[in-house]
Amino acid sequence: MPLRSDWSAEYCPIRRSLDVLGDPWVLLIVRDVLHGRGRFDTLRDNLGIADAVLSRRLAAMVEAGLLTRVDYRDGARTRQGYAATDAAAELLPVLQQLAVWGERHTTMPEGGGHMAMIHETCGEETSQGQVCSACGAVLTLEEMTWVKPWKHARDRLQPAGSVL
Repeated sequence: MPLRSDWSAEYCPIRRSLDVLGDPWVLLIVRDVLHGRGRFDTLRDNLGIADAVLSRRLAAMVEAGLLTRVDYRDGARTRQGYAATDAAAELLPVLQQLAVWGERHTTMPEGGGHMAMIHETCGEETSQGQVCSACGAVLTLEEMTWVKPWKHARDRLQPAGSVL
C-alpha cells in the first residue's frame, strides 16, 4: 500500500515498513481492531472515514498480512469483520510510543485528557511502549488497557485473532 512509490523491495527496513504502514489510516484501523472494533460499520463510524477509502485500506491490510477476515453473526445474517494478525499485534509498542510522543510533543485540545496505558498485570500505568515502566515486564495486548478520559472509556485491548 505505497504512498508515493513502491518501497517493498528496498533494502532499508524503515522504507519497507512505511510501504505497509505509511498511510495514517492503517495505524488508526489497527488501533481500533486491537480494541475489538473490527466491524466495517464500527470502523467507519469511529474513524469518520469514507466507505470507499476504508474498503481499499482493509483490502490492502488483509493482503499485507495485518488483518484477517472473520465471519460473525448479525441476527440471521453472517457478515465479515476483521481481526488483527500477529503482525498487527506486534505494532502495540509502536502505537503506545506514538501515544507517548503525542502527549509530550503535541497540544492537547480543550476538553481532552491524559490517555493512561495501564499494565493490568501489575495495575500500574506505563509510559513505555514495549516494557512496563513500573514492573519491567514485556507488554502484551491481553494485559493492556487504555483509559481515554475524553471518551469516558476504559478499553481493554484484544489479542490477535480475537473475534470482534
